[in-house]
Amino acid sequence: MAGDSGLPALDLRARKASNRQSRSCKVCRLRKVKCDRVKPCHACCAHGYPSKCVYENVPDEDAQPISQAEEIRSLRTEIRDLRARIDHRQDGSRIQDLKRLDQLESLFESIRSAPPRVVDSLVRDIRKAHGGLKDDMTVVGPWEGHEAYENHGRQSRSSSVSTLPIRKRISNAETGINFNEPLEFDGDEDRMSMDSGSDTTSSTGTISVMSMQRPVVDAFVERFVDAFAPEVDVKSGRAGALRAAAEIRMFSPLISDAYEAVSVAFFGRSVQNKQIEASGFRLYPRVLRGLQDALNDPERCKAESTLVTVILLLAFESVERTTQSGVLAHVLGAVRLIEHRGPENHMYGVEHLMFTELRPYWIGGALGARKPSFLAQEDWKTIPWSAGTTTKNILHHLLDLAADIPGILAQSDAFQGKQKESMGAQEMAVKQATLWNSITELTAKFHQWVIDWVDCYPDGPPREEEQAEDQDFPIFRRRDLRTGAIFTPTKLSYPNLLLAQTMCLYYAFRLILSTVDKRPVDRVTPMEQYDLGCSICRSLQWYILTAPGNMINRLAFPTRVAWEVFPDDSPERAFMVEVLQLVEKRHALGLWGSGMPEISVRDNSFLHTATF
Repeated sequence: MAGDSGLPALDLRARKASNRQSRSCKVCRLRKVKCDRVKPCHACCAHGYPSKCVYENVPDEDAQPISQAEEIRSLRTEIRDLRARIDHRQDGSRIQDLKRLDQLESLFESIRSAPPRVVDSLVRDIRKAHGGLKDDMTVVGPWEGHEAYENHGRQSRSSSVSTLPIRKRISNAETGINFNEPLEFDGDEDRMSMDSGSDTTSSTGTISVMSMQRPVVDAFVERFVDAFAPEVDVKSGRAGALRAAAEIRMFSPLISDAYEAVSVAFFGRSVQNKQIEASGFRLYPRVLRGLQDALNDPERCKAESTLVTVILLLAFESVERTTQSGVLAHVLGAVRLIEHRGPENHMYGVEHLMFTELRPYWIGGALGARKPSFLAQEDWKTIPWSAGTTTKNILHHLLDLAADIPGILAQSDAFQGKQKESMGAQEMAVKQATLWNSITELTAKFHQWVIDWVDCYPDGPPREEEQAEDQDFPIFRRRDLRTGAIFTPTKLSYPNLLLAQTMCLYYAFRLILSTVDKRPVDRVTPMEQYDLGCSICRSLQWYILTAPGNMINRLAFPTRVAWEVFPDDSPERAFMVEVLQLVEKRHALGLWGSGMPEISVRDNSFLHTATF
């Protein structure tokens, strides 16, 4: 009887334990810490891993985790609807709607930028209210860094706006845009506005200053995301990392500041307005200080917020090019951070997307350093994909091979250095044979990759087409190395952007490897090097005119590699100068306009001897 009576109690305890377990996210269960059931929960946000906050499917509605992003979307929709109603009403209900709008905008700003502990409480209050905000609900803000304060009761609309660095007012004549009226960008439905400030004038012609409201910054961020992370299909190559990171910026002051600095500067450069561009620059030092603090913290240095910020600053450098070494310095810094984090920290969420989508940049940074790279280790070629978050495509199979090139460049540099030290004949023969064997083996792998992936590509191989003189793009002309005659070759077109990017990188990798290939047979000849460089040039028109947004940055590295194939006074170099200027003008990318010397992989590059 005792045993029979104990069974139901045991079963009940098991069910209760099961229910308790399902109410916590997977990370909190693994870490054995308390979970507040907000998605992302406070613990995940505090440790810098909001995108890893995942819950089991729970059938009970009361046990479902609270989604902050869901509540923010709901608030944005209600704010938009209220604004539309207010614009069309002139009766007494307009006052009530304005009051409601003040409260919603204040609440939206609080959830968007408040510390996690405050956000958790606010979201719970919204859920409990079941569609109506409580009169005694705490409204919080503004936020500056990690600081926060709370004011009980309702706040006015002006006091609920985040305190941001002072911006300069932009005259309508300079941009063609009226910043005193609601604005929309590329279908964005969030209004943009500025509060007028005091007028100040300096001897240098400084225009009056204004405080920029958060909806303006949000619109700038969306414009930046559309440019650097356009929504494309898998055949174009994945491009959603920066978009996914933007969705979690509300949980990290560091990411939020970084997005604001980069997006404001990018918008200012896009519309060629120095005042707006300077606003982004003024935020840049604060972001750098916050990043340095995170890097010095043993826990935060591995957080996804730190990784996202480093990559955003890389995007900033591609736009502004603040120094000659800025882009490569940020790439190498990101590579060091990735190595410190380890391959296991790049299996899921935003971290996985950041690693895999930008892997060509990490390989490019290793090639610029001309040293053996951890990226060539088997763990880094397998573990980030072991969870099945994404699968390897034709590009990543190529990058698996390219990761071995930096080690070969280092071998060659070491061999050249030994030769100058009067190395013995036998030692020189051994080192030379080792280097040549490495080159022979990797070259054979490249040839096999072409057979396995390019020749059998489902959508077909690249096609040759005549260049049209009437297209708004420079005409590529090349020299016949046998006769010296200049002629117009065909251009290369591709079935999709992914294959175009992959083939251009393939040509670039083969070119880089050929610079240290001194084998007596089977090496890439100077004429073949020239043809590889021309293949990249013949691909530029199709890719640049097809790629959405700033996905053209994905061809920056192979474009620079091709640049170094041609002499200064050649028609090929003249074509590339026109292309670089065109890209800078159309896409506001200072990196392209400079000729991109910082991403050179020549062994005599001034950046090769620089210290970062």
